[in-house]
Formats: sequence, C-alpha cells, structure tokens
Amino acid sequence: MRKNKPKKRIITPDPRYNDKLVTRFVNELMMSGKKNLAYNIFYDALDIVGAKMKDNEESPLEIWKKALQNVTPKVEVRSRRVGGATFQIPQEIRDSRKEALSMKAMIRFARERNGKTMADKLAAETMAAFNEEGGAFKKKEDTHRMAEANKAFSHFRF
Repeated sequence: MRKNKPKKRIITPDPRYNDKLVTRFVNELMMSGKKNLAYNIFYDALDIVGAKMKDNEESPLEIWKKALQNVTPKVEVRSRRVGGATFQIPQEIRDSRKEALSMKAMIRFARERNGKTMADKLAAETMAAFNEEGGAFKKKEDTHRMAEANKAFSHFRF
C-alpha cells in the first residue's frame, strides 16, 4: 500500500467552452500526446452534432453532457475472493471514477464504430448516447444488470 495519496493534477478549462469536463474528455481522447488534434476532433464532432440535431433546442455541448450522463454507470461489480470462491460484488462508484468510466466507454465505442473520420464516429456515438442507445449505453445497462444479479453477495463488501 502506498504511503500517501498522489496529488490531484490541476486541469485547465478548454479554450472554446471554458469547461474542465471537456478537457478531461479530450485528454482521454488524445493519443501520443497530440492534444491539438484531439481538440480538433472533439470540436468537429460537436459541430456535426449541432448540424444534425438542429431541431433540438439544446446546444451541442449540452447534448454531449447529457449523452455522457446517460452512459455514466452508478454501480459496478468487483471481484472478491471469499473462502476459495470468487464473487462479483456490486459497489457504488465514486464520482470521479463514474466520469472516467463513462468517457472511456464513449471513446472506446466511438473508435469501434463505422465511419469516415473519428469526429464522425464520436458525433454518432454522442447522438446515440443522447438517445439512450449505442454501445456505451448498452455497456452501462449490462453493468447495472450484472450488479442487480449479484445483489445477493453485497454483504461481502469490504
């Protein structure tokens, strides 16, 4: 076990929307240290979302935030060994981990989608998550279903 907790890094807000959540998402999206490219992909994706969902009165950023909220899990299952058997024990997730899991799921399923550019894929996954469908939303539902199925083992919580 470590002696002391690592210091939290200070995240600067993004240049366009002045939002720290966007910066966290872009940091997750970034590959090989190419942050400008990641910002361009994210902003292009939001522009595509704004163009395709004109009839919606919300801004593209609000649509993205709602989509992220829709794919955020509330509980997860963790493995715990008790008396030679391994049990999947449902546990609540802390807020920072909830955000991290939802961002990772959204980016992963966007990368797996069919599309021409990453911005197109991310826009499609965002719109799907906003409408409560798509891979990331399905992952959240599966996680909740598994936690519900293993609720009987919750007394093994540590």
